Amino acid sequence: MAGAGSRRGRRAAGSGLALLLALSAAAGAGAGEGVPEGAGPLVPRFVEETAAAGLEHRYGGEWEYMVGGGVAVFDCTGDGLPELVLAGGEGAASLWLNRSAEGGTLAFAHAEAGVEATGVTGLYPLDVDGDGITDLALTRVGANLLLQGRGDCRFAPAGDAWGLEGGDDWTAAFAATWEAGADWPTLAFGSYIDRREAAFPWGSCTANRLHRPAAPGERRFAPPVALAPSFCALSMLFTDWDRSGRRDLRIANDREYYKGGREQLWQLPAGGPPREWTEAEGWRRLRIWGMGIASRDITGDGYPEYFLTSMADNKLQRLAVVPPAAPDYDDIAFALGAIAQRPYTGGEVRPSTAWHAQFEDVNNDGRADLFIAKGNVSEMPDFALRDPNNLLLGRADGRFEEAGDRAGVASMETSRGAALADLNADGLIDLVVVNRNAPAQLWRNATAGAGNWLAVALRQEGANRDAVGAWIEVRTAGGVQAREVTVGGGHAGGVLVPWHFGLGPAAAAEVRVIWPDGAAGAWLPATANRTLTVARDR
Repeated sequence: MAGAGSRRGRRAAGSGLALLLALSAAAGAGAGEGVPEGAGPLVPRFVEETAAAGLEHRYGGEWEYMVGGGVAVFDCTGDGLPELVLAGGEGAASLWLNRSAEGGTLAFAHAEAGVEATGVTGLYPLDVDGDGITDLALTRVGANLLLQGRGDCRFAPAGDAWGLEGGDDWTAAFAATWEAGADWPTLAFGSYIDRREAAFPWGSCTANRLHRPAAPGERRFAPPVALAPSFCALSMLFTDWDRSGRRDLRIANDREYYKGGREQLWQLPAGGPPREWTEAEGWRRLRIWGMGIASRDITGDGYPEYFLTSMADNKLQRLAVVPPAAPDYDDIAFALGAIAQRPYTGGEVRPSTAWHAQFEDVNNDGRADLFIAKGNVSEMPDFALRDPNNLLLGRADGRFEEAGDRAGVASMETSRGAALADLNADGLIDLVVVNRNAPAQLWRNATAGAGNWLAVALRQEGANRDAVGAWIEVRTAGGVQAREVTVGGGHAGGVLVPWHFGLGPAAAAEVRVIWPDGAAGAWLPATANRTLTVARDR
């Protein structure tokens, strides 16, 4: 892919720790310009403002809600401050209008908005119909829903009009993309355990559902295609893992290893049925209790790495060889200090249970950090009951350093979904976490001395107005940061806001967009500490 070649070099599969750390240190040094050698990362300061902000919401329920519990973050008022929509489980989902003062304390007000369905496990924002107003996909215990944004934070059911067959599954994962040349999105819904089986809640996994566009020009979905075999999906992500311009569907699976269960990667051939990547093609078999997916290029090689959450065995995957001929990944979690397999505070020694994960630069030093929401499934005795959330800070040497307790986000509630986004337009990434059978929590990032930043919003006319599938590259004197624009991943929720980049001490940067069809835009100048909107010139 244009623009990434100068930053890529071939590496052998199974390369040693010394080489790994050398490459990571080189990438980290570039992103961390101005950081003295040996200095640790700036530890951010988060202030919990749940009560003061007026946020009162709970994700509740028994077996069918032991997974899920997500939050969608997007701006539906047009004022530049994103709203929150939270899954309620047995209770109703709810929308919270952002009333925060720019740069000030957080404030939210509940509003009836047409999102108040029950049985909701997850919510993802996307513009399905290309009208410039964000819509919502809701995963549920029961029929999945598509809600059309009507403007002014109002929503109405649109699944029937758009041809969505919502089914009656226990659904806990979602992802969306626009296939090449399509004017209508492709949606994937990840089904969990068959709740109609006699062995419920530990019955068999049900097939995932792929909703591709109907005939061109119809602007509706064809009948769903079953993605089978399936192994109880808890996270899905369409991703251009090899920078080829083709987006495959990665699925994190939770169960049925005794039936061949494994993590999966599906291809969607144009005009043909989906098919799995196989071990013969280079996809290594991986068996974890997959619960969440986070993606970001953290090594500086131009390709996304993937953090996979699990029970006690989180993974951080990097391509074994670049440029890649196959989706062959090495696990670099241990080498980079990103395992987070046990609680780091609270006196627990039993293993952790990880759910939502997200890469964002919370101290604006130019290096991606990693938040992980933690919480026991349902008082499972072999796993920690007091399991604090993690905040792993990216270091200049390419490794990660735990700072959740020092940053103030080490909640001991039973967490599930979460979102990191700038909620008060001050250039600092804030945090909202959804807890199971406990109130959601909200933290404002109040870090003093953080670096500069840049947020990038994308716009294109017609279908896929938010340019899902694009790559954004931000270049400073220290190197290039790259991130893929996606809808999906995490655990049960997503963010659709301007894409955030920390710049460290850099007062300016250059920005380039590789659009979803592979067309590369020009490098554009950008001053720090602002939101840059890049509109495609067709």
